[in-house]
Amino acid sequence: MLVATGGALGAIIRYILTSICKSLFLSSIYGTVSVNILGSFLIGYFITSNFGNNLSENFIKFFLIIGLLGSFTTFSAFSYEVVELINSKKYISSFTYIFISIFICILSAYLGTLLNKF
Repeated sequence: MLVATGGALGAIIRYILTSICKSLFLSSIYGTVSVNILGSFLIGYFITSNFGNNLSENFIKFFLIIGLLGSFTTFSAFSYEVVELINSKKYISSFTYIFISIFICILSAYLGTLLNKF
């Protein structure tokens, strides 16, 4: 139940944020990379946080991390957008998008874990 509820909420939040980014930048790429970076940071933060003292470990793991943030971030949309860029012969854009998405998301998760060390 926790995963399903968190997943539904994460999908709704992702849809809202990507829609806002798409209306601002006329491309869904910016929305997808934004939610993936933010989601990666938050996953890193929650995994290493002390929220377990106030919330149950199951709530954090199943609702926040697997459900909400797992649904909020989206590798499938990223994959589709990369294929679209390649099919449009936008090779530099596609490789830039791949690099930013992978490197910055991993860096964001790491920074999220560092935040809890201070």
